[in-house]
Amino acid sequence: MKKNMFNKNVHQNYHNFRIDKFLQLKIVELSRTRLKNLIQQGHVKLNNSTIKYASKKIKEGDEIEVYFPPPKETLIKENKIPLDILYDDDDIIVINKSPGIVVHPGAGNHEKTLVNGLLYKYKNKLSSIGGKLRPGIVHRIDKDTSGVIVVAKNDNAHINLSKQFSDHSIKRIYEALVWGVLKPQSGKIIEKISRSIKNRQLMSVRKEKGKIAITNYKTLKIFQNSDLPKISLIECQLETGRTHQIRVHMNFKGNPILGDKSYGKTKKKFKKINPFVEIKINNFNRQALHAKNLGFFHPKTKKELFFQAKRPNDFNTLLKTLKKYTI
Repeated sequence: MKKNMFNKNVHQNYHNFRIDKFLQLKIVELSRTRLKNLIQQGHVKLNNSTIKYASKKIKEGDEIEVYFPPPKETLIKENKIPLDILYDDDDIIVINKSPGIVVHPGAGNHEKTLVNGLLYKYKNKLSSIGGKLRPGIVHRIDKDTSGVIVVAKNDNAHINLSKQFSDHSIKRIYEALVWGVLKPQSGKIIEKISRSIKNRQLMSVRKEKGKIAITNYKTLKIFQNSDLPKISLIECQLETGRTHQIRVHMNFKGNPILGDKSYGKTKKKFKKINPFVEIKINNFNRQALHAKNLGFFHPKTKKELFFQAKRPNDFNTLLKTLKKYTI
């Protein structure tokens, strides 16, 4: 594969597909809108001829080339923000993202995102596949979720990592505090996830439609006290990476993540509880979710890498409080 280029011959299974549908299946790291724009802007060739229609049908044996132009000058500001860098080489950056940091600019968030900080430190040494708003961004974690994330410095690294994500070969382990005790205490959740009918900004488990989402979980510790509803520290390993997957699956099980403003109750009222513990719980103003581990194969050396991100201070403080005042 040439740098900044995707090249593929059409297999018989995709005969008579629309070209945009084919590319969406093969270049999973790009949104449908981004792929459509690349076609309309003349960056896609079919059998060495430029096409500009997303509905163009393809045939078995056709050769398709997609050129990823370098990102244009943008109005994204460079912001100096603290970056907890776990690893950095010519191809990738691995970061322990702090809670409260948005990964990339979007509606209502144009400054002080992770991308703004990356641009300040690395300038133009980031992959261009994600477009002008997402240079280097291969995957995301939620604003209020902390933990490990990998960033690509060039397009070849980006494409390789994205394939590992789409193949579900990336190892992702999270820690979370949830209300109650999961039944069974260890297991696997296999439920389809799609946009919520009631709120399109949220996701939900929907039996009739959606994408399969698989979460393996196990209970690490149960905090219990006669004066406190049970809270569990759990570990989740993802086989898929759907939007809000752990948060949605835990809510579906009836054990929403502590502090989750979207999928659980943010403030709990207790009949009888140590007031200090109540304050600590209710003042935890985000979902208690931490991307603890990330494992993958280096896009160039093919060496297997495994990273662990330390829990942020607020998560650790809450854990210490629960341990101190519960059995």
